[in-house]
Amino acid sequence: MTGKPLRLYFVVGEISGDTLGADLTDQFGELGMPVEIMGLGGPKLQARGLKPLFDSSEIAVMGISGVVAKLPALLARARRVANDILEKKPDVLLLIDSPEFSKQVAKRVKARRPDLPVVKYVCPTVWSWRPGRAKTMTSYVDHVLAILPFEPDVMHELGGPPTTYVGHPLSRLAGVIDMKQKRKPKSPPLILLLPGSRRSETSRLLPVLRESIEVLHRRNVKAEYVLPAVPHLEDEIRNEVAGWEIRPEVVSGEDEKIAAMEKADVAIAASGTAILELAMYGVPTISIYKLDKAILALRFMIKGWTAALPNLIADAPIVPERFNEYANPEYVARMVEPLLEDSLQRQAQLEGFRLVHARMKQDEAPGRICARIIAGMVS
Repeated sequence: MTGKPLRLYFVVGEISGDTLGADLTDQFGELGMPVEIMGLGGPKLQARGLKPLFDSSEIAVMGISGVVAKLPALLARARRVANDILEKKPDVLLLIDSPEFSKQVAKRVKARRPDLPVVKYVCPTVWSWRPGRAKTMTSYVDHVLAILPFEPDVMHELGGPPTTYVGHPLSRLAGVIDMKQKRKPKSPPLILLLPGSRRSETSRLLPVLRESIEVLHRRNVKAEYVLPAVPHLEDEIRNEVAGWEIRPEVVSGEDEKIAAMEKADVAIAASGTAILELAMYGVPTISIYKLDKAILALRFMIKGWTAALPNLIADAPIVPERFNEYANPEYVARMVEPLLEDSLQRQAQLEGFRLVHARMKQDEAPGRICARIIAGMVS
């Protein structure tokens, strides 16, 4: 493709969204379509030429109380981003995460430039929480690119914008890992600790992780521990774990995280994309989470039966989950123990991961499908 580059404006506030945006950018290049990227993004998008309007971690707030606490600042930021979009006149506006912030930006832009295509990459969890969001999205989103196969039907049923299933970037790992080789852990085993990528969730989950490995130690479990930290929280996490009785090795960066996942035998991880990534690497996992206080008070509104993506994809409870007060370190430690040997529990997870891999596998890279759809919207 020749001619002027396609101008893409990203609104990305989280590590997972930065990864998706970077992959999408690369796919345009592989299709021979030059792009110019701008807006908000993390280190991966910046490595591809994006010069962020401001530090995107400032919009990566978690939960209702997080949004309320920072509402004046977030609204000011949203106005600034919207004005930047109107000034720079991109060809497409891409919203990848930070849904409340992205909504404020998109609504402001659509009011003044209704012709600008707005694409939401990753469907919001309307199948689990606040289904009414689907219908309201039609006023500011033109197309949703979904990463789970059941989401287009859900969006249609709820009256949401047109939605296309594109697959998940992790599908590249489908069928690559030999699950048979994962049945017997090493001695001593390597246990991964993944507290999440946002400050709010790490502050809630680091104490659970610390106490869980202390319980394992008291129960005579001999293991090595590695904690992959996201770069923007690395210093805080290192300072925190420096005072732990059982101190994990803290690593940072994508390469270090992948290397740790390839070697890991078991993981205790924050509910989120990391759970699916661990499943793709064949790492038996205990998923833990503590909800934002405001959402905790409204948890009766949560409709989904699970928050673990492998469970949703397989439509079966593969990965055990412990939420809120049930994320008890004594209990978590005892859930980890049978996964440290060739047990029925370990075998069951690995067999479940086989099913996840089978359902994730596809012929074309998700980012490439996205690139084709976006290019078609502006051609």
